[in-house]
Amino acid sequence: MHVGDALRIRPGEKVPVDGVVIEGSSAVDESMLTGEPVPVTKRAGDTLIGATLNTTGALVMRSERVGSQTVLAQIVQMVAQAQRSKAPMQRMADTVAGYFVVGVVAIALLTFVGWGLFGPQPRWVYGLVNAVAVLIIACPCALGLATPMSIMVATGKAATQGVLFRDAAAIERLRQVDTPIVDKTGTLTEGKPVFDRAVAAPGFSDDEVLRLAASLDQGSEHPLADAIVRAARERGLKLDKAENFESSSGMGVRGSVADKQLALGNATLLAQLGVSVEDFQAQAQALRAEGSSVMHLAVDGQLAGLLTVSDPIKASSPQAVDALKSDGLRVIMATGDGLATAKAVASRLGIDEVHGEVKPADKLALVERLQREGRIVAMAGDGINDAPALAKADVGIAMGTGTDVAMHSAQVTLVKGDLRGIALARSLSQATIANMKQNLGFAFVYNALGVPLAAGVLCPFTGWLLSPMIAALAMSLSSASVISNALRLRSAT
Repeated sequence: MHVGDALRIRPGEKVPVDGVVIEGSSAVDESMLTGEPVPVTKRAGDTLIGATLNTTGALVMRSERVGSQTVLAQIVQMVAQAQRSKAPMQRMADTVAGYFVVGVVAIALLTFVGWGLFGPQPRWVYGLVNAVAVLIIACPCALGLATPMSIMVATGKAATQGVLFRDAAAIERLRQVDTPIVDKTGTLTEGKPVFDRAVAAPGFSDDEVLRLAASLDQGSEHPLADAIVRAARERGLKLDKAENFESSSGMGVRGSVADKQLALGNATLLAQLGVSVEDFQAQAQALRAEGSSVMHLAVDGQLAGLLTVSDPIKASSPQAVDALKSDGLRVIMATGDGLATAKAVASRLGIDEVHGEVKPADKLALVERLQREGRIVAMAGDGINDAPALAKADVGIAMGTGTDVAMHSAQVTLVKGDLRGIALARSLSQATIANMKQNLGFAFVYNALGVPLAAGVLCPFTGWLLSPMIAALAMSLSSASVISNALRLRSAT
């Protein structure tokens, strides 16, 4: 099977690879990936994920990712990597266990010598049996299992809920986050903007503004660009090839179309090029106040008009923001979109602190400033422009619906692109750390009580001695108890 192959999927069959529907309509069960029990209707143009189940209708799809590039393969790889990694608490436990082993060996030798010199006959036999009992009951199995078992169960549980942790450190760190920074497009919003309208300056028509903008945007992968190109094609406008295409992350794009020098982006980009946007400033401000993204088009250094695109807010975003704020977190929006548009979206979601028209470097600087203030910062985003901030943040959270660069820069990936996953992941992080502490506490208490008993400290007072067989059973039960406690995380929410 290769990229570009056309594949037919009959009802009841699993989708073999990642791709896009090119023919047919059906309901696809994606619960293995997203945890949502309700099948999702798929039509031509919609994406399909490998290993999901086609339920009702027949589909024809075009394969786009195969083998190790599929979402399922990457999920398996990330979960395996997280389960193999060590949390900071586990490294501490490993260090303690190293000293613990030395201490136990020393206690066993003292037990052997003490019973051999001062115990009843046969002294050295008693000394040997009790020393062996000490070594058996103090086997640090429970101590060694305390944190890895919690991490393994937690990462598996998170994966079933659409949350992928890259490593164990992210699980431990996420519970400490007090300031999440969230991008707007594709994170709080659907990331699939819809073109609204074009407003032309004198000397241009609305369709001409749309045609030129779409011609230039053919070289861009930004969702806003996709909406403009799609609208132009739906209207049957003929698009020209763009030359010398340049993208300025967070500001816009430039290039030449039909021997005309074009620039399409926010007011900051046009200001850098010396193009005045005064004629449309009031109208653009009013459109931004309604939540639309406004882009200015300049042709040969002159303002040709503006284009507006709206990006619907995800249905889950209000609930996600409310959940984060109810936990006492300081939620901040940082977006390359215009400030007025960002504030309109933020006001609908109840976000008080907004940073608009920010470049990738500005997002990075915002993260660094908050960290200098003593904040534990999480950055949630989906685009290439978010990657530097994702990498710098204490915890980077990428949308699974975003770019590969963003996901590779982050420690946590929300497969469904649903911000409610942050609250879920924080809850699981808190439960996991509590579980690890319980396991470590139990292991230490068990050894603190078991080692003196095995050494025969109580024998002069009670006559109790611990058989090595009983010590082996107690050691096994302690490990089983730690495992059973870790498995409780499967029911965590």
